[in-house]
Amino acid sequence: MTHINLDATTVANVNTWLNGAYDEETKAAIRKMQAENPEELNESFYRSLEFGTGGLRGIMGVGTNRMNRYTVGMATQGLANYVKKCFPGEELKAAISHDSRNHSREFAEITANVLAANGFTVYLFDDMRPTPELSFAVRHFHCQTGVMLTASHNPKEYNGYKAYWNDGCQLVPPHDTAVIDEVEKIKSLDDVHWNGGEERIVTVGSEVDEAFMSCIDKNVLNPECIRQNHDIKIVYTPLHGTGIKLIPTMLQRLGFTNVNVVKAQAVPDGNFPTTPSPNPEEHAAMKMAVDLAKEIDADIVFASDPDADRVGVAVKRPDGEWMLLNGNQTMSVLIYYLLKQWKEKGMLKGNEFIVKTIVTSELPAAIAKAYGVKVYDVLTGFKWIGAKILELEGKEHFIGGGEESYGYMIGDFVRDKDAVAACSMIAEIAAWAKSNGKTFFDVLVDLYTEFGFYKEGLHNVVRKGKSGAEEIQQMMKQYRENPPTAIDGSPVVCIRDIKTLEERDMTSGKVKKINLPSSNVLQFFTKDGCKVTVRPSGTEPKIKFYFGVKDTLTKKEYFDQTNANLDAKIDAIKKSMGL
Repeated sequence: MTHINLDATTVANVNTWLNGAYDEETKAAIRKMQAENPEELNESFYRSLEFGTGGLRGIMGVGTNRMNRYTVGMATQGLANYVKKCFPGEELKAAISHDSRNHSREFAEITANVLAANGFTVYLFDDMRPTPELSFAVRHFHCQTGVMLTASHNPKEYNGYKAYWNDGCQLVPPHDTAVIDEVEKIKSLDDVHWNGGEERIVTVGSEVDEAFMSCIDKNVLNPECIRQNHDIKIVYTPLHGTGIKLIPTMLQRLGFTNVNVVKAQAVPDGNFPTTPSPNPEEHAAMKMAVDLAKEIDADIVFASDPDADRVGVAVKRPDGEWMLLNGNQTMSVLIYYLLKQWKEKGMLKGNEFIVKTIVTSELPAAIAKAYGVKVYDVLTGFKWIGAKILELEGKEHFIGGGEESYGYMIGDFVRDKDAVAACSMIAEIAAWAKSNGKTFFDVLVDLYTEFGFYKEGLHNVVRKGKSGAEEIQQMMKQYRENPPTAIDGSPVVCIRDIKTLEERDMTSGKVKKINLPSSNVLQFFTKDGCKVTVRPSGTEPKIKFYFGVKDTLTKKEYFDQTNANLDAKIDAIKKSMGL
């Protein structure tokens, strides 16, 4: 066995757990690590699991740096303390849900118990539910806060804890950092109210499902197309997650009669046994669904991740091959369909808007401009889309929005990514396309011929450890002090620095203010229409480079060649930037 020296913090944390009021099973696990796996002991105890701006996320297990009943309980006490400070004298309420991951139900019940013991009326779902339904429930029950136990699309070893505010949105400033401060004050199990309010826990279920699905009913724009093409062949996989609870039911409710669920992936299972990753952004996660689509000659394929907030889509090309869409493509089709239908039905009144993130394709913005609809760019992360909706509530009308990482929102009754509403609308678009003698792929190509062929790429540079973090910061410093004057031979005409909140026109030298919260992000725009965004990851030891390029597509038949040209363009940009 390898001998390692445990640092002082690890030793102190281990002793606290061994001598404290922790259960015997936990203590036995610690002793086993001491004897057999000191490296794991060090990883488990060298720090406390950070409650970040999005909540907790980490590997499940014993220790201060792991997701377990104790770290969840202490985080919940910190959240409760902050909510009580913000809403003095009010009746306190919270909604809680969870996904299909191992221990998610246990963590949800602990969260409910701690909040109830702090005087909250707690609306706890009777079983797993999608993240968007939790966001909906926060507003439905007029709660001050909500918690979703999920690690989204992370590997099976992980779990997480997403905290929501009274608008149904994940925490934004000043609440995000203020909650972190309160959580960090919880130093001991004795600081936590673990029980004593069980009578305040209210179990909820189908009545909230009905209210939630009733809102999605109202999104439908072409019920006649659904009636005409009710039997289009839809393939859906929940990837062993919460989507199975509502998405097939929602599709049937809208009138679709030929929904084919991937049976092997329909069973909720936190081990995700049929896929190496429960992430619909990855080809491997979509394989079983695409195989079934080929077998039955389906019209459309979609997959939701374990907490059913993200959607992956596959479409059939004219040559019969199946193509996986990226998040930018799916969002662009959704926005195009929404705006086209709103205009044709006389629903555009002049105060509508869509929202996208700064790293998302510029194609949705081009579509919105053509339809006279406002576009707001926000920072990366869906909480910023929710915050923009709240800011404009009662003044302007939100139609839809999304981001490149497979998250979309239609209507404002949910304030987070919503795979249930998105799958419903994607199915409607497939039905509408068929009514017009087209496929979903044809609709995408129509977009490219009308507004330009936009293509995006992503490149990650990983630098691990303390030295890696310093190197990433140095890279950002270098880009700020010596920005590129040209990228792949095209002059840089505009630089946006989201940290200093300045946008500089490199031709005129004029500088204007950017109306966003400060964030360590740089964007370069070139004369030939390219966009490069440089952004250090907030959760991983990497720096991300997002590329956006465009070209004209004069004929549908030129799709493959233009697509290849744009891929080559992205490769040339990477090379010119030394990546």
